[in-house]
Amino acid sequence: MPSAGILDLVDVRPPSIRRIPHPSPGDGWNVLADIEVFIFAVEAELAAMDRERVGVHRRGCKPDLSLRRRVIGLIWMLSFGGMQWRIAGLLSGIPFTTLHTSFARWSRRGLWRRLGQRLAFDWRLACGDEVLPSAVVADSRSLRSAPTAWTRGIDGGKLVKGIKLCVVCGKHGSLLDLELHPANTDDRAGILPTLPRLAALGFQGDLLGDSGYKGAPFAEAALAHDIHVSVSPGGTRDGRFLPNGIRWVVERLFAWFSRYRRLNIVYDRAPDLFAAHVWIAMISIISRRLVAHTQAQ
Repeated sequence: MPSAGILDLVDVRPPSIRRIPHPSPGDGWNVLADIEVFIFAVEAELAAMDRERVGVHRRGCKPDLSLRRRVIGLIWMLSFGGMQWRIAGLLSGIPFTTLHTSFARWSRRGLWRRLGQRLAFDWRLACGDEVLPSAVVADSRSLRSAPTAWTRGIDGGKLVKGIKLCVVCGKHGSLLDLELHPANTDDRAGILPTLPRLAALGFQGDLLGDSGYKGAPFAEAALAHDIHVSVSPGGTRDGRFLPNGIRWVVERLFAWFSRYRRLNIVYDRAPDLFAAHVWIAMISIISRRLVAHTQAQ
């Protein structure tokens, strides 16, 4: 993964004379600023992937850049607002096949995961930390899913019928990896596939989690990748949340995800498509923070 950040001044400069809207004092959230910054970040990453020849490239004429910007903006709005794909194509004038095919092709090429992880490392550098974290936090969240989703399970403890989103994040709340399973999957089995991918990124340190990650077999499986499991209680006896160290940041991450309606109820028919929406939400959050940090400096 290249060490240079993608949100340099050359990359984030708008292609036209329009000024990027910034939240004014007193405004909680400027959605238009999120769309602009998200488009610039995705376009910069697509250009980097084209230079590195990542994935399968189509033959023929080059895509229309103005149409591609509209497609990227619509993909963000679909993740944020939860609109159906065909309705978005009908209202925007872009054919449904063009809109969804672009989204699926970029998901297969690994654009969203690559960009999300890269921004997470850039945000660590902007905060004055090293690129690789010394400790990560793991947790899961059960989400309701429609009958048309790829799989469904029942979480008996939370009374949720759907899927389980297992995430690993750093101390700043930046998403590093995720897995999707039926809601009745054990937390340890859900997070286990992420361990070799974390080791491939170069991570060696502590994995913090709640009591759902207890057990010697899981600790031994993590230790095989030079990852040490550290379990801490998740709350008090009366059920109140108790922040402990940096483990609370994963709860804040789930709160950030809840602002994106596409992530509250699962309608996608394939797990990689829903995972792409999760990465899109994380890209939008971190890219906005990186641009605000750069402009403040």
